[in-house]
Amino acid sequence: MKTRVLLVDDHKIMREGLRSLLAVTPGVEVVGEAGDGRTAVQLALKLTPDVVVMDIGMPDLNGVDATRQIKARAPQTKVIALSLHSDERFIAGMFKAGASGYLLKDGAFEELAHAIRTVAAGHIYLCPRITRTVIQDYLRDAQAAAVAGAALSDREREVLQLIAEGKNTKEIAGSLDVSVKTVETHRARLMERLGVRSVAGLTKYAVREGLTSLET
Repeated sequence: MKTRVLLVDDHKIMREGLRSLLAVTPGVEVVGEAGDGRTAVQLALKLTPDVVVMDIGMPDLNGVDATRQIKARAPQTKVIALSLHSDERFIAGMFKAGASGYLLKDGAFEELAHAIRTVAAGHIYLCPRITRTVIQDYLRDAQAAAVAGAALSDREREVLQLIAEGKNTKEIAGSLDVSVKTVETHRARLMERLGVRSVAGLTKYAVREGLTSLET
């Protein structure tokens, strides 16, 4: 059985090039084309392709929102982002919308067939350059978090552990023999220094840094 593909790109010449490539690719069939996101959603629902190759920057409806709409209404359809951008914002936007792959246009012809087979089989595909970007961003964020963690005082680390272990403000204040207001101040500073906005975020950080295992 062939993998049925919908091509979406606002540049006709790009679609023609991809179609020509896939026409000689065993096991793949192009079932339709779209030049904008809104048409892409309509065709995805009508044609029920296995894979949509989705441009990001398009008129009428961008690729991120088109992907979100397709995945909401046809979750079985896989989407591969096709973009000029290797910026983290675009990568994160497409994967949050439900994409299963991300491909840069300058490598599309060499990689597309492999990417289609990969996502059709239920896996994630990232082109090598994007993989490097994702890893570099992860290492940068991890390093920033480590620096922030190293700057915590002993008392802040105590408060962080107790928060992660599910203690409320009054309980923490009692354990450390400080006022409730002092605990609230420590919690606010922890969130600011670690760049998180919730107790859940603090807890995840504490577990990741080995301050608690949550095994009680």
